[in-house]
Amino acid sequence: MSKLPKGLLDYEKIEKYAPEKLEALEKHYHAILELIGEDPAREGLLETPRRVAKSIQFLTQGYDHDPQEILLSAKFKEDYREMVIVKDIEIFSLCEHHMIPFIGKAHVGYIPNGYITGLSKIARVVEAYSRRLQVQERLTSQIKDAIQNALNPLGVAVVIEARHLCMSMRGVQKQSAVTTTSDFTGAFQRMETRAEFISLIQNKLH
Repeated sequence: MSKLPKGLLDYEKIEKYAPEKLEALEKHYHAILELIGEDPAREGLLETPRRVAKSIQFLTQGYDHDPQEILLSAKFKEDYREMVIVKDIEIFSLCEHHMIPFIGKAHVGYIPNGYITGLSKIARVVEAYSRRLQVQERLTSQIKDAIQNALNPLGVAVVIEARHLCMSMRGVQKQSAVTTTSDFTGAFQRMETRAEFISLIQNKLH
């Protein structure tokens, strides 16, 4: 009799990938292993091309998601005109120049103009854009534009802080460098409103 906790006995791994792309990607990764001087036939690498083929599809699944539709799927009329902020949204993305990860957090705020969206939808928009080949500057603006276009709020603010492994693993090899990008529309272009947003994302309430 298994001693695993109840709930783990019926565990089933769920992977999301496109089966029609899997074989082609697998062949390419098999060739890459050979080109770097490895032996794809050795025991430890036998399943690696398939695993990586599934992994890259997971890491770039944002191409399959429409951020505008995500926001509009939970758009509600509400007479609220103060800041709504979702901060510390984890980001895992791939730099489009080297396809090496950059990892960090996004802080997103907006001031409603008659409509709000579900809080989880903001995080999903961040996820949809970050799970693509990206540069941090474009990612910041894409998140801002999606919210501005879908909700037409009085203003949108997006700040992203991230560590880029292409800077720490290769190239300049600086381990502690953090890149910060920001983009603002509407009310957040006023100095006092922007300062309030920056103060709120820096404060810890827990």
